[in-house]
Amino acid sequence: MMEEEEAEESPPLSPSVIKGTEEETPLLSVSPSTIRVTEAAQDGELLTFIIVSQKLSGTGEYHVDRTYEDFDWLQQHLFSLEDVPGIQGIIFPPLPARAQQNAPVKLVRQLGLLAAGENWTPYCRALEAYLQQVAGHSLLGRTQHLETFLTSPEPPGRQKVKKGLFNRLSQAVEGIRKDGHTKDVDDFFRTEREHNLTLTGLSKTAAERFLEVVQTERKIAVACGHFAASLQLCVEAADDPGQDTFSKMCVKISEIMESMKKNVQKVAENDVTTLGLGLDLNSRYQEAEKEMLFRRTCQLVELETASRNAERAKPLKKAAMDEIKKAAEKDFDQVSVVAKQEVARFQRARVAVLRQALVRWCELQILTATGSAEQWNQQLLAFRGPARSQEPSS
Repeated sequence: MMEEEEAEESPPLSPSVIKGTEEETPLLSVSPSTIRVTEAAQDGELLTFIIVSQKLSGTGEYHVDRTYEDFDWLQQHLFSLEDVPGIQGIIFPPLPARAQQNAPVKLVRQLGLLAAGENWTPYCRALEAYLQQVAGHSLLGRTQHLETFLTSPEPPGRQKVKKGLFNRLSQAVEGIRKDGHTKDVDDFFRTEREHNLTLTGLSKTAAERFLEVVQTERKIAVACGHFAASLQLCVEAADDPGQDTFSKMCVKISEIMESMKKNVQKVAENDVTTLGLGLDLNSRYQEAEKEMLFRRTCQLVELETASRNAERAKPLKKAAMDEIKKAAEKDFDQVSVVAKQEVARFQRARVAVLRQALVRWCELQILTATGSAEQWNQQLLAFRGPARSQEPSS
């Protein structure tokens, strides 16, 4: 969903924040807007995605196949760029949850609209949007990990960033304490946290309600199919003119119900691939912004702790505590600078994506409705034919 328009929306990060990264990380050799996840091939439990991207040189394309583990590998490496100043202020493009065929109800709820279809097309579009967002990012798009992922014929590797169990537990406990930190030194971020809290809930609710609409449409399509099949059971050859007319009417009504089935299926498919994907992506991005704002809050708590320690330090430790405080201030300022740019970029992209999804949704629904109306008009004329032939002549 976030294609050329959003990729071009990304403003460059402040040179003071990414100083030195231009020489250390290569530019991506493919055009972000040309990245496509064309299909998903399933072999038993293994699901492989075919990724095609256009070379910036214009001399050809890259074709690679990647599993979900490869996508996860890329995401973990993006998360581990801790040596990049201000990296914690980035709103990382959200990677969709792992898809499964015939998934249990719990996983279907987790996947939401990505699990609403009967094929892998919506999920491929979601992964495509993820890659375009990473590639179009002014900092993440410059990493060697992404270049390898998109261009290397060999799998990039399956190892994840190692994190100690006790480290994760301590971070979880510390996170509970920092999450309740409501006072902020910057009105911009205090307001943004409040807006994000509201929009996260509303975005999730909108996606869930739209999923219910899609599921209802699919149930209606199934019911129309069953009704069409049932009407065929009433068709039988007979010498009685009345029975013959009844059989012909059953055939025509069955054809109409079959047309209705296909129409409702098409409407549901349009819902998922347009507005559905837009709502899903917006919901996941709101969660990603929430995580970024929480990381910044953690940095703020660490700065406040370092400031208190510096104030209370004894003369022998005063110099060391002041250095720790300065380092915390520098880290916090870098994160805040990047975070403000990321929030502005996200807000522009969110509006663009939802607008694009709504416009495309309306266009496809009008096109589908126009085609269905013409087809039903033809069905109506065909249905009236047998009925008129039975009218008594004057």
